[in-house]
Amino acid sequence: MARRWWRWGGPGPEDGRDREGPDPGPVAAPGVAAVTGTKASRTGVLVALQAGGRPVWTPRDYGAYGREGFLKNPFVHRAVRMVAESVAAVPWVLMDGLAEVDRHPALDLLARPNPRDGRAALLEAVVGHLMIAGNAYVEAVSVDGSPRELHVLRPDRMRVVPGPDGWPAAFDYAVNGRTLRLPASAEHGPAPVMHLSLFHPLDDHYGAAPMEAAAASLDVHNAATAWNKALLDNAARPSGALVYGGAGGLTDDQFERLQRELVEGYQGARNAGRPLLLEGGLDWKPMALTPKDMDFLEARNAAARELALVFGVPPMLLGIPGDATYANYQEANRAFWRQTVIPLATRVAEAFGRWLLAGGEARPGDRRLAFALDLDQVPALAGERDALFARLAAADFLSRDEKRVAAGYGPDSGDEGDPTDRREARSWT
Repeated sequence: MARRWWRWGGPGPEDGRDREGPDPGPVAAPGVAAVTGTKASRTGVLVALQAGGRPVWTPRDYGAYGREGFLKNPFVHRAVRMVAESVAAVPWVLMDGLAEVDRHPALDLLARPNPRDGRAALLEAVVGHLMIAGNAYVEAVSVDGSPRELHVLRPDRMRVVPGPDGWPAAFDYAVNGRTLRLPASAEHGPAPVMHLSLFHPLDDHYGAAPMEAAAASLDVHNAATAWNKALLDNAARPSGALVYGGAGGLTDDQFERLQRELVEGYQGARNAGRPLLLEGGLDWKPMALTPKDMDFLEARNAAARELALVFGVPPMLLGIPGDATYANYQEANRAFWRQTVIPLATRVAEAFGRWLLAGGEARPGDRRLAFALDLDQVPALAGERDALFARLAAADFLSRDEKRVAAGYGPDSGDEGDPTDRREARSWT
């Protein structure tokens, strides 16, 4: 008589145990008719059934990235938050050429974009959507052509509507079965919607999300975490099988009793360390690799480092062990700001400037307003700023005005009250 076996313990798709019972026999391939005369696909018989061998990937959509990445993976969550919060923390200044503008409606609007959010919350949402979806949409609520409120819209609810020339003519916002069409341009003032997207080599309208490039590493890390949790729930015992080699085989009552004793007496964290008692020709056969054989920890750390790489965050800042790229934490933090935060913050500031400031589309010779980053107020770059000032102070061949320009300031007017240094704009035009 053939040996009967029952798989006990180890991670599994349900509770870690294979169901007992007789062999169901050959399984019909998908598409093969079960009843004579029923229509079926001719190619259905070509489908082969096999266990394992093919990975299961997270669906490539915004909802899956949000659930499996930001809401489920600690490294993705922290990386996205670090980038979004750092970009939102960089102060902006409104510049008219080399002169700073003190007052402007755009500054007031960004300081209080809507009754619920402030500037930091608005920019964090924009950058968070860029990291997860590759696209960010901001709606301007205007009165008589002047924007009064700004609202961030979810990118999974937005759809670009191309015009006859291929450029976006409108945006469709769909939620709860209802769709609202927002025009892509306005006769007066800023357009109703600003669409900010990251570079995508294969799409004309939508950006490529960093989360999409990190999807494979995300699945590996999440699968390793789930496997580890299932292993701990099973008292850290790998999968195996009890094989009965005696003559005559087990009766149904004996098989059910053995199954019940294994589940109640040996499986689960509460039975950790309890020895397994074998009798009557039973033998334990391991059926899975141990964590040591799988190089479990290194695989998880390698996936975590790849996630950090995609989002531009040094692994050291996320607490990932085994990475010695940077000499110390300070150097890693400076690299994070220079290579990730400042380029993205510049991109976001330029997009808001082109959208909100009428001067961004002025004719040559007219006033051209633009948002700029005030990096002097970034603590992480204080060491670079001090070194720059020291080099300029020692440069005797430069005049005072040349040193000011090299440091990012305008020429010295000689009068602190001179209106050419700091200006005021009270209207949108």
